[in-house]
Amino acid sequence: MAHTIEWIRFRFQAQKRNNPSETTPLLSSSALNSSATLNNQRIIIPNNRMVTKETESLMQNYLSNRITTTKYTIINFIPKNLIEQCNRFANIYFLLLAFLNWIPSIEVFHKEITMLPIIIVMSVTAIKDGIEDFKRYQYDKRINKAKTQVFDWKRQLYVEKCWKDVHVGDFVQLSCNEIIPADMLLLHSSEQNGICYIETSNLDGETNLKQRLVIKGFSNHDSEFEPMRFRNTIICEKPNNDLNKFKGFVHKLEEKIGFDKDSLLLRGCTVRNTSVTVGIVVYAGHETKAMLNNNGPRCKQSKLERKMNIDVICCVILLVVMCLIGAIGRNIWVTSFPSWSPFELPEQNDNVVSFLLDFLTMVILLQVLIPISLYVSIELVKLGQIFFICNDVDLYDERTNTRLECRALNITEDLGQIQYIFSDKTGTLTENKMVFRHCTIMGTEFQHAENTKHLSTRMRLDFLDKEATQMESSGSENNLQNSTPCLRKKSRRHSQGICSQQQLRVCENQKQTTLHCGSIPAPTVAFNNSIEKDIKPDEALLKRIRDAVDHMKSSTQPKSGSGLENACIIDFFLAVTLCNTVMVSTTTQSRQPILTASSSNSSIRSLASLACESRSQVAKTLCSKPLSSKESSTSYGAVSAADVVVSRADSVNDTSEGAMLDGNISGEDQDITDEAGKSICYEAGSPDEATLVHAAQAYDFTLLSRTPDQVTIKLPQGNLLTFELLHTLAFDSSRKRMSVIVKHPLTKEIVVYTKGADYVIMDLLQEADKENVEEQKKQRNIIEKTQKHLDQYASNGLRTLCIAKKVLTDAEYEKWASLRHKAETNIDQRETLMMETALLLETNLKLLGATGVEDCLQDGVPDTIETLREAGILIWVLTGDKQETAVYIAYACKLLNPNDLIFTLNSGNQETCECLLDCILDDVRKHNGINCSTSKLTASFASTSSSLKPPTKPNFGLVIDGKTLTLIIQGNMQKKFLDLAKCCQSVVCCRFTPRQKSMVVELVRDHLKAMTLAIGDGANDVSMIQVANVGIGITGQEGMQAVMASDFAVSHFKYLKKLLLVHGHWCYTRLANMIIYYFYKNVAYVNLLFWYQFYCGFSGSSMIDYWLMIFFNLLFTSLPPLTCGILDKDVSAEILLEFPELYRNSQQSGAYNHCIFWIAMLDAFYQSLVCFFIPYFTYQGSNIDLFTFGTPMNTLSLFTILAHLAIETKTWTMLHWASMFGSIVLYIVITLAYSTLCVVCNSPSNPYWIMQHQMTDPLFYLVCLITPVVALLPRYFIRSLQGTLFASLLHKARQLNNLNKEQQAQTIREWKSLNISENDVPDLSEFADQSRVENINHLCAPTSNPDSPSEIQSSINCV
Repeated sequence: MAHTIEWIRFRFQAQKRNNPSETTPLLSSSALNSSATLNNQRIIIPNNRMVTKETESLMQNYLSNRITTTKYTIINFIPKNLIEQCNRFANIYFLLLAFLNWIPSIEVFHKEITMLPIIIVMSVTAIKDGIEDFKRYQYDKRINKAKTQVFDWKRQLYVEKCWKDVHVGDFVQLSCNEIIPADMLLLHSSEQNGICYIETSNLDGETNLKQRLVIKGFSNHDSEFEPMRFRNTIICEKPNNDLNKFKGFVHKLEEKIGFDKDSLLLRGCTVRNTSVTVGIVVYAGHETKAMLNNNGPRCKQSKLERKMNIDVICCVILLVVMCLIGAIGRNIWVTSFPSWSPFELPEQNDNVVSFLLDFLTMVILLQVLIPISLYVSIELVKLGQIFFICNDVDLYDERTNTRLECRALNITEDLGQIQYIFSDKTGTLTENKMVFRHCTIMGTEFQHAENTKHLSTRMRLDFLDKEATQMESSGSENNLQNSTPCLRKKSRRHSQGICSQQQLRVCENQKQTTLHCGSIPAPTVAFNNSIEKDIKPDEALLKRIRDAVDHMKSSTQPKSGSGLENACIIDFFLAVTLCNTVMVSTTTQSRQPILTASSSNSSIRSLASLACESRSQVAKTLCSKPLSSKESSTSYGAVSAADVVVSRADSVNDTSEGAMLDGNISGEDQDITDEAGKSICYEAGSPDEATLVHAAQAYDFTLLSRTPDQVTIKLPQGNLLTFELLHTLAFDSSRKRMSVIVKHPLTKEIVVYTKGADYVIMDLLQEADKENVEEQKKQRNIIEKTQKHLDQYASNGLRTLCIAKKVLTDAEYEKWASLRHKAETNIDQRETLMMETALLLETNLKLLGATGVEDCLQDGVPDTIETLREAGILIWVLTGDKQETAVYIAYACKLLNPNDLIFTLNSGNQETCECLLDCILDDVRKHNGINCSTSKLTASFASTSSSLKPPTKPNFGLVIDGKTLTLIIQGNMQKKFLDLAKCCQSVVCCRFTPRQKSMVVELVRDHLKAMTLAIGDGANDVSMIQVANVGIGITGQEGMQAVMASDFAVSHFKYLKKLLLVHGHWCYTRLANMIIYYFYKNVAYVNLLFWYQFYCGFSGSSMIDYWLMIFFNLLFTSLPPLTCGILDKDVSAEILLEFPELYRNSQQSGAYNHCIFWIAMLDAFYQSLVCFFIPYFTYQGSNIDLFTFGTPMNTLSLFTILAHLAIETKTWTMLHWASMFGSIVLYIVITLAYSTLCVVCNSPSNPYWIMQHQMTDPLFYLVCLITPVVALLPRYFIRSLQGTLFASLLHKARQLNNLNKEQQAQTIREWKSLNISENDVPDLSEFADQSRVENINHLCAPTSNPDSPSEIQSSINCV
């Protein structure tokens, strides 16, 4: 209970804050006592005698490191779980009815019997919740009892304590491979320059190592850290859930030393390659960032469930109407036949009270009209559907040994109703494996033609090898092997089968845990595959580099006669080598955790298991030597425990350029070269920088070492050059660039190197001296040529980056560094001031060159997009890349077709933007002859022009940039934009920020009321994934942020085709049919009791024994609908993939809508009339008793309801037959046993031997045979007409399943020949160089463009 109270206290304090912003008051005694200080920031006093009485109360307000993720305790489990279950309307409804049945005047059934259904349902749910919470309790206990080394100031040494006993202000000492127990500020590291390496895979899924830096002024790796000498106070921000945000300062004497997230060790991360680490705890327990990010499982409500809730309300209204009829009928009966009353009248004569009691009596009698078991059945069906989706072999990736993962358990049916798909480009449509293609240096282009040919040949060989591997492994059903030769050699180390992806055994033995991870493949390094490393240098550029090196009068200094261009070429590659965040290491230690703790960001998984999972999937410590073009990309060096030589710059995204090459050689760094036999391994944070580093290495500019203070490069002549690293300005989405400041080792010049987006760098270039005409002309020529090359690269789909430099004087640098220091130590406005200092520095740059890197399309992307468009799904691509690159990729993946009319919407102000929208809408309406503002999503807009017959109206595409979208939102032009977007089958959004991506998804979801799906692979896609109705993350190379925020996770975009068209269609159809069936079943059955009231004076009596009524829903008719909900297939997977148009039926809610619901209700009323009155007229005039009349009616109702389900079932398996016949047999057995044994179970009724007598009567069998036939005849007749005379596309597809394979293939060919044109789409290369995009700049009138005969274009003339 203490844990729960502590957690409540934290939540109460968080809600009590009036101003959540942080302030930065000066540290003083008054500040410590200020209430404003306590509310706006956190003050940490080290636990080494510095805590006084004044500050002790302050430290006590901070939570301990004990965590509690459980929902219940032994005391509050029953009441709390009961309250949670009462959040469901159905549970409240049945609890109320059970309570009413305890009132004697309105009691219909025995009180105990009425309680049975709701008790069973709620007990099962409570047991499930209790088991899940007990598992959370066990994991919490394991985490809290994990051991770590904490400094004890009384004994003045580190002692072993449990995690739960760690408090804010404690000093914690960690060793290599230990898991961090709390959020700590790094104060000491045994590595040089105060570096500590951590792995954050348990938090964000990123498996590449990250550096953390000791606070400036505390780095001393030669001596041990002495906590007793730490007399400083730490001031930082309040706890928050932003993993990328942390700021504060240390008050050291009269100096304030600022720090940021680069000095924060997060709970749940693992220390790697660092012998000893010491930190002070700043956040503990539930205040840590990992725990604040633990929001529990995702909870969404599907579109089908929202419709179902409306129908439940309709059933409630129907129930009220029926009960009113019963209450009114009872009063009419008593008034009309006072002497024939079949029941004793109550003593009171109040008509209102009597009417109310009669009404409640009928409610209790007809309560089954609301299906209590429907919600439980839906959960069970969804679990079964998820099981089959996750174990689909077609959605399994052999290369990465990953399968589809379902993270949201309640929206599987939404997969079958998607109308819009919003997709990221890089890493989603493309491989995110960059290939170095071109570069331009000082206006001279180097095309790398030999490298292009070499990579093309290699890709063809890889494809042929993949096909051969698939044929080789096709006969194996148990072993899933990798598809490359090298991976096949290692396939013995892979798990056997999909389900055995990894094995974990935790053996606790006092102070440490041993992890045995079986069947784990050799790990790989992120962005370190052979396609990025295997680069063939351009001969012309290689010759220029050699000439530049030969003209040096020393190993690093150019000769006086060498030209500026040669120096810039060498300078360019130094910048490419320096400007990155690549970590350099040799063969490293095995990343194996030694703690028993579990991760705090997951409430049900331990750190040990998570660490083993990350190690089994991607542990990047086994590194290979640089591979040649003939070597395999997956050959690994031997595992070694050797010391690691790793270094890296301050947390950045790009690198510094190497100024002039006239520097001295640092001989002290000779020990870090690869001559010692240790293989060098690069661990990059992004594929772009990894590719550029490997490209520089191909020209013998090798990155050897990176520390917070210096970067060492191996030059082509074999010597080393070391640059002093002064500052690093990290990449951010606002600046679109990053910079580093280095000091030249010889000239002592301070140089700024910047790398970023081309359109950003071009605006920051220095203007040439106007007096020097020749220099001005030369610089303009270089910029124009570079821009021309950039445009060419972008039109070919390449990702472009510009590289520039700037030289600072000592005075300029000192002035800027002073401003930077003030920004770093300012908590209140740190981000703003840091941005201002960066913008102040990155001006007047000198252009060096640019690069073009190719990101290849993923396998199967064009076919998947084409298929999804045929299915009626509109696809939008949202990317931050250049417009030309995005449009090229859109054509390459068949998102845009050559015959489409493409509109480009780029504008600089709101007036022009609105005019452009009006102009385009008029043009669209002119072509379509419709008003797009009122049109809905139709097949004509979603069909592909490449596969169907040429349409009479053109298909439209739209290209828009992020700046224009901002103008649209600011100008309240969303409606016009959506009117235009509805008319376009494809939309390409360029230069979009993550926030703009989510805004577009939200705009379409809310304003168009459409079902949206967002898919991405990176952290920049998280916002749109969370906003969409269905979010899908791709397990790519950019970590697991998108996966952790998603509802479903896949490894490739192509899996989307089967996931939506097959599993989405199945899940929706199965669940829709099951829900409709449940409503029908309950209404048809309960109406038997309603019709009987007309013959019993509306007394509320029943002709069916109540025990049999309970068993009817809980046992006799529960298993068959569950079986159909999980296993039924209306159309086979092959047919669904062959005809994507079938998806539109589920997309348009064809299986479940209000019309179908009311038709089912009418059919239920008709069948109940037949099932009641045929037995009634059959036994009319006989002397049978009440239960003898009700038993045949109950039996034939069971047969009718099961036969109804049989008509609706499309696929029959052994489980279907077993559930059907099993239900009938179970009914007969239980009814016979009940009639034999239960003589007085339901006094005063007596069901003794009734069923046995009925089974000896031939009339019983005749009634049970005729009645279901008459009841189901209309439904059978309608279904027959739908399958013959009025067969829809879906019915025709179902008929194909009954044909053999040869007839099926022939029918499909004939069917397609009637609908599909023989004209194929022209090859992309035929129009890749042509102008394909319509540019609209002003109000216009369309004119034809003879230069592009393959598509419709318009040129815009200014009005």
